[in-house]
Amino acid sequence: MKTANILIIDDEDDIRKLLARIIRLEGYTVFQAETGEKGLKILAKEKIHVIICDVKLPDAYGVDLVEDLKKIQPDGEVILLTAFGTIEDGVTAIKRGAFDYITKGDDNNRIIPLVSKAAEKALLQFKIRELEARVGGKFTFDEIVGTSPQTTQAIKIAKRVAKTDTTVLLGGETGTGKEVFSQAIHYESERSGERFVAVNCSALGKDILESEMFGHKKGAFTGADKDKRGLFEEADGGTVFLDEIGEMDLILQAKLLRVLEDGTFLKVGDTKETKVDVRIIAATNRDLEKESEAGNFRLDLYYRLSVFKIQLPALRERQGDIPALAEHFINLSTLKMGRKPMTMSDDFKKALLNHGWKGNIRELRNVIERAVILADEDVLTDDSLPIEFQMQKAATGDKNSLALTAMENKHIRKVLAYTGGNKTKSAELLGIGLTTLYRKMEEYGIAK
Repeated sequence: MKTANILIIDDEDDIRKLLARIIRLEGYTVFQAETGEKGLKILAKEKIHVIICDVKLPDAYGVDLVEDLKKIQPDGEVILLTAFGTIEDGVTAIKRGAFDYITKGDDNNRIIPLVSKAAEKALLQFKIRELEARVGGKFTFDEIVGTSPQTTQAIKIAKRVAKTDTTVLLGGETGTGKEVFSQAIHYESERSGERFVAVNCSALGKDILESEMFGHKKGAFTGADKDKRGLFEEADGGTVFLDEIGEMDLILQAKLLRVLEDGTFLKVGDTKETKVDVRIIAATNRDLEKESEAGNFRLDLYYRLSVFKIQLPALRERQGDIPALAEHFINLSTLKMGRKPMTMSDDFKKALLNHGWKGNIRELRNVIERAVILADEDVLTDDSLPIEFQMQKAATGDKNSLALTAMENKHIRKVLAYTGGNKTKSAELLGIGLTTLYRKMEEYGIAK
């Protein structure tokens, strides 16, 4: 029996019921709704893997509805049905996140295979998200991987502040897990039933970030064809996580300070203040006190953000956690790639423990995923680690290692073999530029 849940949204009773009966015979659990509104309500209550939605509904246009469906269930897949399909609608639907767009009647024989493919993809995505939650502590502190004294201490003080409504500032190098801790603080707080919204302050320009955070009114600028709710409004009652807060423009810092002081802000193009009730958790890899002294960050905002500061340790400071973290990332990667479970050789573990980890947990995760891709067997060996690991091993004079050039030559050939000779993909996996790869290939006599 299939384990996926399917939601059918269609106002034509005969078509909806017939489709439901056919899909149930395949072993799926089926939910039905005759309007977009009812479909969204079911989606908010049930774990739905595949949504089959009519394009023309009494209260909604299916192509526009895709984004709303994906917001509620981002790992679910949406298949749109239409009586009269157009290429333009199909392209728009796919761009908005639909799995496929098919015509009623003509494509009846495609429904079950399509549902099967969509369900398979969705089930994998749900599994990955659940595993990521266990790996990254997405819901509670108990799920954060690591038992080193440094990790234990960070969790201990974060737990204390979680039950309060205090603003928190998380410090630490890039990749140390600041968002993971912010989520754990939220999910163990009184606001856990409300939304957790993360904002990367370094990813967007000032104007776009302002609109995303605070929203805008229709006509506020070119392209603002309707009112937009900002992320602070979306998170009302919940928590806003501001990552890379040190990158925020000074003008936006002033608006944020106002939110911290009295919970109000002005949308772009609005004259009436909007009031929200949100908890703010900020994170930075900078020394904000020094940034304030240099005039790059408002000192008054720094004081408001740093009511409770938690400094997260770098991975090199918590080496005892590396094997457990690596094991979790191996499980995640093998599941994502559909490979058999893998273990680590002693040399592989030794190489991980001896590495400096400038990118911290994020770097470890990338290295593990790459190693799983390149591994020939079910045991990960140091041969599947990046070139810098190979070079480091050779440079230490390990009597079992090859010479530096031979090691590099072998590794480049292995990556090229894996990618089928694709130079761009190989350079990406090797972590070098395409020009450098071509130069190395010429140097080692590797056929182009």
